[in-house]
Amino acid sequence: MNPLHTPMTKVNALEPVHQAMHGLRAVPLFADLPDEALARLADGCVLREFGCGEYLFREGDPAGHYYWVVQGQVEVLRHGIDGEDRVFSVFGRGHLVAIAAMFMEHGRYPMNARGQDTALCLRLERDPLSAACLSHPGLALRMLRMMGAAVYQRVNEVEWLTASSAPQRLALYLLRLSDQQGRTLQLPLSQRQLASRLGVRAETLNRLLSDWQARGYVAGRGREWAINDRCYLQQLTHGAVRAF
Repeated sequence: MNPLHTPMTKVNALEPVHQAMHGLRAVPLFADLPDEALARLADGCVLREFGCGEYLFREGDPAGHYYWVVQGQVEVLRHGIDGEDRVFSVFGRGHLVAIAAMFMEHGRYPMNARGQDTALCLRLERDPLSAACLSHPGLALRMLRMMGAAVYQRVNEVEWLTASSAPQRLALYLLRLSDQQGRTLQLPLSQRQLASRLGVRAETLNRLLSDWQARGYVAGRGREWAINDRCYLQQLTHGAVRAF
């Protein structure tokens, strides 16, 4: 069991800090930092448990902390003017949440984050991260590469959303999820949230899944699905494949 799974509230005693350092060492972004730098990142951290729907932070709050997901999942979303929640990302165990917000000039969270089911998260402070980037140029470069990759991914997604059909968008989403989970899929979003993510109506998504199931391309219901005809989905997503 990961030592950070041990229930605790304030991570400030020597041993818990060592445990937090051990966990952060597994994060590729921090992997080659010296122990003293990791100790500064971990100093003053807090382990928090968030229930299903409980917010880590809300859009517009002062961005003083980022989070490392120890257990469970955290969804990052915005509340649309139409009343729908639009989920942009879902972060699972071992991922960092809101680290980009630590470097935004306005100093506020640009989105909301809340637990899916129950999420156990290590809350880390902003200032030690900024100091670590100034002291360790390698960390700053890795941060820039990570954020650059995220921007590139979003640009590609926007282009794909504007040029693709609903079947193509759904096929690409399922294939990328399959790359992580295998043939059997557990959707991290409700079908209504997924429809919003794909830029289609919920009714359109339901009809599309029903049609694919009738044709034998996929099988399942709710959040549990399996891909039966991967080749068909790959044919739909040919235009999404880029050279780099």
